[in-house]
Amino acid sequence: MKNKTIAAWLAFVGGPLGLHRFYLHGLGDLPGWLLPVPTALGVYGLQRVQQWGQDDQLSWALIPLLGFTIAGCALRAIVYGLMPAEKWNARFNPAAAPDAPPGRTHWFTVFAIGLSLLVGTTVLMASIAFSFQRYFEYQIEEARKISQ
Repeated sequence: MKNKTIAAWLAFVGGPLGLHRFYLHGLGDLPGWLLPVPTALGVYGLQRVQQWGQDDQLSWALIPLLGFTIAGCALRAIVYGLMPAEKWNARFNPAAAPDAPPGRTHWFTVFAIGLSLLVGTTVLMASIAFSFQRYFEYQIEEARKISQ
């Protein structure tokens, strides 16, 4: 029996590593194995910023991968948490009754939804702002080089 609350928390906390995918679909799930790739690239982008500073062009291309992965997993936690019990049980617990307890929403599910909304939105907006800021600063620097 796959529990909706556990799936929502796994998507929120361990989503960028694919933990929610492994919980729901097993270890043979290809998207679950591919989720750590953009996460690792984004972490590498953060390391490049620490090593070479914010002027590193590759880092402002890699960092949003981490942000978008975290935001996507937060969105997945929200989708899991808001899924009706009948739909949840039909999809992930087909042998169970439509109103079986694993598909019900509890307070822990609501907390997972709220935190996912808060953190996912913050990370998404920060990733977009960082990328656009660095891109436009780069464009201004290149325009100054051309004008001189």
